[in-house]
Amino acid sequence: MRIVLVSRIDDEEALRYTASLARHLEDLGHGVTLEAGTAGRLGREGVPFEEITGDLVVVIGGDGSVLLTIHRMRKQVPVIGINRGGVGFLADLEPEEAYAFFTTFKDGFLVEQRMRISLYTDGRHLGDALNEAVIVTERPAKMLRFGVYVDEIPSERFRADGLLISTPTGSTAYAMSAGGPIVDPKVEGFLLIPLAPYMLSSRPHLISTERTLEITLETEKPAHIAIDGQSIFELEREAKITVRRSDDPALFVDIGKPFFEKVNYKLRNL
Repeated sequence: MRIVLVSRIDDEEALRYTASLARHLEDLGHGVTLEAGTAGRLGREGVPFEEITGDLVVVIGGDGSVLLTIHRMRKQVPVIGINRGGVGFLADLEPEEAYAFFTTFKDGFLVEQRMRISLYTDGRHLGDALNEAVIVTERPAKMLRFGVYVDEIPSERFRADGLLISTPTGSTAYAMSAGGPIVDPKVEGFLLIPLAPYMLSSRPHLISTERTLEITLETEKPAHIAIDGQSIFELEREAKITVRRSDDPALFVDIGKPFFEKVNYKLRNL
């Protein structure tokens, strides 16, 4: 099997673990390649994110490392994360589990698709998000006014510090911290969460991906949109953002850990 390893490059312990895992996988007969940044820190040749191919990508790090990998891969490859970060909702394996898992690993594995959202403004594709896109003002302590249109029908207008547009996968990330619900990742919907809204009546919405969704900035204050914390774009004043279900979902190795069992474990061990 052709396996690519990606490590946090700011964590010496994660890098040492990655080097050890690479030797273990090679001893098991797998072909191992390192991502270029990881390879550079380990004194080896590697491949850029954009050129990653193969059967499996193993990410050693936290959720941010997994998001970075998925965000920068040009073609989605099945991913499995080994948690070397904090909570690690996107990393299904703990370091002490990984060696045994790969020792019993067979050529075939189950893959779970995770919905991503595609974001556009004025017909320009900004990118795809696995967790969320967040719209915030460029100037601290200033509020933005938003309009929400579902199937071209005005759904809500509100003022807030910002707006979070999340996937079900992202519901356990920033969205949860902002007061949103935990959503089963098998549900396909757009989760909208106003950030510190002016009116208490402005509540989170979960909208089917079968509907069209547009967000308008109804203010002239400058704003930015951040996609999975990886890409940040300046929005034009009174911009219109179109949200669609991406045609290119993220792919995760399904190791058989039920989602809500994982949620229960992770939240009790924060």
